[in-house]
Amino acid sequence: METSAGADTDPTNNKSIAAEDVIPLSDGTIKEGKATILKETSKHVFYNPVQEFNRDLSILVLSVHAEDHFKQKQDKKLKEKKRNSASKENNESEATAEPIPDLEPGKSYEDGMIILEALAATGLRSIRYAKEVPGIKQIVANDLSPSAVESLKANIAYNKVEHLVSASHNDASMVMYLNRPPAPRFDVVDLDPYGCPSHFLDGAVQSVASGGLLMVTCTDMAVLAGNSPETCYSKYGAISLRNRCCYEMALRIALQCIESHANRYGRYITPLLSVSADFYIRTFVRIDSSPSVCKRSINKLSLVYQCVGCETLTLQPMGEFKSISEKNPNQMKTLLPHVPSVSETCPHCDMRYHLGGPIWNAPIHDKSFVSRLLDVVTAEDAAEKFGTCKRIEGMLSVVEEELEDIPLYYKLDRLSSLMGISTMPVLTFSSAILNAGYRLSQSHCKPSSFKTDAPQKFVWDVLRAWEKENPASEKRLKEGTVSAKLLSKAITHTVDFKMHPEANPDSRQRGKCRYQINPLKFWGPGIRSIANLQDGSIQEKQRRNQGKNAMKRKRTHTTGDAEDESKKLEESNV
Repeated sequence: METSAGADTDPTNNKSIAAEDVIPLSDGTIKEGKATILKETSKHVFYNPVQEFNRDLSILVLSVHAEDHFKQKQDKKLKEKKRNSASKENNESEATAEPIPDLEPGKSYEDGMIILEALAATGLRSIRYAKEVPGIKQIVANDLSPSAVESLKANIAYNKVEHLVSASHNDASMVMYLNRPPAPRFDVVDLDPYGCPSHFLDGAVQSVASGGLLMVTCTDMAVLAGNSPETCYSKYGAISLRNRCCYEMALRIALQCIESHANRYGRYITPLLSVSADFYIRTFVRIDSSPSVCKRSINKLSLVYQCVGCETLTLQPMGEFKSISEKNPNQMKTLLPHVPSVSETCPHCDMRYHLGGPIWNAPIHDKSFVSRLLDVVTAEDAAEKFGTCKRIEGMLSVVEEELEDIPLYYKLDRLSSLMGISTMPVLTFSSAILNAGYRLSQSHCKPSSFKTDAPQKFVWDVLRAWEKENPASEKRLKEGTVSAKLLSKAITHTVDFKMHPEANPDSRQRGKCRYQINPLKFWGPGIRSIANLQDGSIQEKQRRNQGKNAMKRKRTHTTGDAEDESKKLEESNV
């Protein structure tokens, strides 16, 4: 983690903090944003205070999406007026767009958004939407647990948002299936399950209106990050790989999974924002309908070849969208690519490959949408609206700087370790890439990560040139090791380490809180159904369990040594 000038972490968060410091507790209530949750009624309902960032970001995205929603409604009305006009004169006089009303939180609008929170638990998220997001017509807060629904009703009444939020006691998938055409669809569906959301996606992609928003959280990062590729395939339809870019790969696996569900019904997704934060990933995608566009989905997917030695990544697109007529360049067709895109062994270290995917290879953010989010979160009153305002601004600033056409990233410290050399300063490495005429950016997922359009051969040459000035340890250069193979290759490019004026990104120069440290002691996804953290009992249990397995191994090892000594003593006595 960077700690030099323009540090990436918030200096106010450099120490461990308790849940009470994040969630004000008073008179048996929990307060977050403008919502207040009754502690007693929510005692046995899932609740995690670390997810405040997730909720703040969702409120920000919904607030900006509300403008698009009303504009879409106006455009639809305008088209209907033109269609119903009896003459050109009437068409000219009547076909005028009405101004979008000033949208305020807490009010119900006839043309407002209908939102479904499919797994509402305490209802904190729905209540915050009702009190903080403008342009809402109705929110359906659903949960299958009877105790959760009772908590929902009590919290809705306590916050006086009955005119906007209604509690629903039903299976989440059934609620979404019941809102497929011809029934009215939801404008927004929010899925924030414990673990994998894949079994909810079939209903979700059908129940969102065209131009609507689907928001999905995945917390099963061990599966998505490559610890269990066979489980990842069964849940998401893709094989995950263990590597340093596993967080972005997790996002891209989740996006291809959502797209595959949507394509079955002639629908497709457009990612607006996709982020990796804390112990989960969160995606915000727009859903539209077009069978012809669905046919191009194969062009947005790639298989991933990963070298088992130097971890070089090579993407193999599953389709190509090309012009098939010289006379009519606009006549496009999807073609199958020639494969494979790699040789039998890696050209850099002569090792074999692992194959993963398919993953989403198209952009995972909409840069124009991200810019609008930044305009809101940098406003003067943003700190009053969002408790995690600084962190949101920092992360979105890095997202805006990311190279959107370069899937996946590398980590400089990992590549340096594979070559057996000391890690060069980030700005020195960035300058070498930029001085050669290539593009480079960091990823919001991890510090010291980088995305570049430079060929991997040039990246290795940069590290080899650095090794000439900072020789590698002889221990790392044993014959047959990856380090020895990489350093045995000759440098074929000119490398210039002179400081480049664009090497230091704007977000770093301005000291944004780009990469957050752990928000709580013993933080994580929580314990299913009882992770309310309100009385500190869960944290106390987690504290006691810290290092438990290590202590068991130590005791076993000590016992084994004692038995060996006893046997030796007996043998010597004999």
